[in-house]
Amino acid sequence: MATLLIRDIPESVVGRLKNMARRNKRSLQQELKAVLENTIRQSSPDIFQKVAEIRDKMRKKSLRFTDSAKILREDRRR
Repeated sequence: MATLLIRDIPESVVGRLKNMARRNKRSLQQELKAVLENTIRQSSPDIFQKVAEIRDKMRKKSLRFTDSAKILREDRRR
C-alpha cells in the first residue's frame, strides 16, 4: 500500500476530521481512508457511467422526452 503525506491542513479541518472519526469509532487514519474511498466511489466518472447506463435503458424502452430548451425558448417568446 502507498503512503500519503498531506501538509498544511487547517486546524479547523483536522478538528472536524477527528470529530468524524470519534463519532464513527475509528482512528483518524481509518477515518481518512474511509473519506478518501467514499470520495473516489462518488467521483464524476462513476456518475457519467450511471447516466450512460440510464440513457441506454431508456433507449431500449423507446422512451422519448421533449427538448426542455426548446420549450423554455417558446415560453420566453410569449
